[in-house]
Parts: sequence; structure tokens; C-alpha cells
Amino acid sequence: MYYPPAYRTVKSKPKVIKVTGEGRLSVEPDRAEVRFGVSVERQALAEAQRENANMVSAIKKGLNRAGIPPEEIKTVDYSIYPQHDYNQGKKHFRNYKVEHMLLITLTDIDRTGPFVDTVVQNGANVVPSITFSVSDYDHHYRQSLTLAIQNARGKAETIAKTMGLQLEKSPLSVAEGTGEEVIPIQTQAFAVSESPTDIQPGALEIISHVIIEYTYTV
Repeated sequence: MYYPPAYRTVKSKPKVIKVTGEGRLSVEPDRAEVRFGVSVERQALAEAQRENANMVSAIKKGLNRAGIPPEEIKTVDYSIYPQHDYNQGKKHFRNYKVEHMLLITLTDIDRTGPFVDTVVQNGANVVPSITFSVSDYDHHYRQSLTLAIQNARGKAETIAKTMGLQLEKSPLSVAEGTGEEVIPIQTQAFAVSESPTDIQPGALEIISHVIIEYTYTV
């Protein structure tokens, strides 16, 4: 008996348009992280440590009087550096530098300037940075993600229209990109001054990315 050869149905690959989308959302910050502390240089290490500890204690007491409880003041770095001078290729010991850095998070960013003034008035001689951020980050990130999806859909529609293709409404695949980021506002080191510190933060920019594939018909 004759058996005809089996016929196999070969599925063609779907016609796909692959696009990326970016969402950017500007948000007003509602939180400030202030990094501040004391840097002391002395010939004797014990003297530098003792003086540094006394100055940090004075700062904490001043902040307590200003209504900031001790548990809100965190140590983020304590370091000891031998300092050297170089003369004709030879290294000569100069002194020890002892630094004690503290961090506090303010939920009322209008207090940032007066807070810097308070720590300086109570002995802080280093304020390396102030970083502004937003507390409800996830909520804002999801909003930026919506913008990223809309951006990707718009790109796919433009490509399809230009090439005379019919874009399917539902995507074939959607993936969150790895480019999630938030651009924080950060101010750099301050010079110690008797003038009131005026700090005006701008807006944060929260950025998200998606990768979407759409099928189309000719």
C-alpha cells in the first residue's frame, strides 16, 4: 500500500516591530539628606581624636536644643588619615587628620538652610553635600513607566504608518528596561560662612525605560 509523504506545516515567524520607550517625570523633592561633620588636624593622634569628639558632641547638643532628637543623627563615616608632605622625593609626616561625618534626613526641606546654619554655628566645619530626594518614589516611578509605554507605542505607530503596515493593538511582549534611574539634586561642599544659607532645590527627574515588541500585518 502507498503512503503519501507526510506534510509538515511550517509556521512563519511573526512580523515584529521592536521599540524602546522612555518616560521622564519631574517631581518636586520632599526630603533632604544633609551630610556634615568635623575635620581636625593635629600632630598627636590622641589630641586630634579628643578635639574631634568634643566638637561632634557640641554639634549634637546644639541640634538637641534645636529640637532634633539624638536618634535622627547618624554617623556615616569616621576616618583617620596620616598627612604627609613631599620634599625632593621624600615623604615627611605632617600630622593626623581625623574626620567624623554625620547624616540627618529632613522631611521639611524648607528647614535645610537653617539646619546648615545651626550645625555650622555649633562647630561643624565640613558640609560636603546635601542631596534632595522624593519619599514616595515607587508611585512616581510607576507614572514615569506609563509615559515610557506611551512613548514606545507612539514610536511603533510612527514606524508602521511610515512603512504602510497595520500594527496590532496588543503587544507581543513587554519588558521593563534596565535604565531605571533617578537624577538627584545634590549640592556640593559649602564654605563656612556667617551669612544665612539660602538653599533652593529644583525638581528631580525620574526616568524609566521599556522594550516592547508589536506584531504587524502588511
